[in-house]
Amino acid sequence: MSTGGFGARADVRDRAIALGVAAALLVTGVSGRHPGGAGPAVLGAALLSVGSLALVARRRAPLAVLAVTGICALGHQAVGYDVPAVAFLFAVYAAVRAGHHTLTVAASATMLAALPLAVLAAGAPDPGEAFARARGALELAWLVAAGAAGEALRQAERRADEAERTREEAARRRADEERLHIARELHDSLTHQISVIKVQAEAAVHVARRRGEPVPAALVAIRDAGREATRELRATLEALRDDATSPPRGLADVPALVERARAAGLDATLTVRGRPDDVPDTVDRTAYRIVQESLTNITRHAGAARASVRIDHRPDALALRVDDDGSATPDDPPAPGVGLLGMRERVTALGGSLVARPRDGGGFTVRADLPLDRTP
Repeated sequence: MSTGGFGARADVRDRAIALGVAAALLVTGVSGRHPGGAGPAVLGAALLSVGSLALVARRRAPLAVLAVTGICALGHQAVGYDVPAVAFLFAVYAAVRAGHHTLTVAASATMLAALPLAVLAAGAPDPGEAFARARGALELAWLVAAGAAGEALRQAERRADEAERTREEAARRRADEERLHIARELHDSLTHQISVIKVQAEAAVHVARRRGEPVPAALVAIRDAGREATRELRATLEALRDDATSPPRGLADVPALVERARAAGLDATLTVRGRPDDVPDTVDRTAYRIVQESLTNITRHAGAARASVRIDHRPDALALRVDDDGSATPDDPPAPGVGLLGMRERVTALGGSLVARPRDGGGFTVRADLPLDRTP
């Protein structure tokens, strides 16, 4: 789900709040008395503006905004701008919403202690007056309300995220159950029928050869097609059952795939470049399936002696390449099968690209680029 529209709306809302707070505080501050003269008055207006406009960044850098608004509030009080610390309250709300409880409490306590000193510096006649004016600028009740509002929204967002994760897990579970159901249906119906066709065709070919009769080409084609359909269907059923009943497999399981290919007599190598940091689960599983299907095709159909698997971890994508030295050539490409179609569908679903074709020097290559979309 794209969050670009929501992010743009949030930025517009933050700018509007910052401008509104700045305008309101400037009107309040400029209309008051400023015993220090023109210089402190200009400085106070500047501090009000900076502290308010800093709220534009309250989502991206809540702690920095908390510090800026607090310093500006102390500053404009010290130069005689007796204006409530509204921008600081917005910053407290944003910091608590982001989960920074301890630092927010510490910053609030510091503000409550420092405000009377700032008011004294502005020329308050006695400590009692300074405490009264400081309380007017920032009351404890306001701080508690701002923090409570931020925490309430944080909890609501967390519950919404948990509900979304629960829905996704339920959807994955239903998909797993459906895959297992499909596998059972295919096994109970289609596999049996294909097996009957294959057995009957093989028996007919065997009887014809024993009698010394010519074997019709159509009968041989039926027998070979039955064998191939049985192999393809078995591989499909294995993939469906594996997805539904086994723990998800990913890049960590690729070395085992290469070892199994070696055990089958293929000179297979694995090369990994870069650091596998924070690969999304969907990309992880898709990469495993691409390597698995590629090595399976090489072992069964390519007539290859060597194969190489290369995995390149890039900042924005995971690049895969599987090459073999089999019999495929650009002039005689192999017919695309179900496995290649499944690979292409998986890659397309992730917004990636797939190239699967014979190499100029002979053999086959499979190249896939899987984008690492880490946006929440």
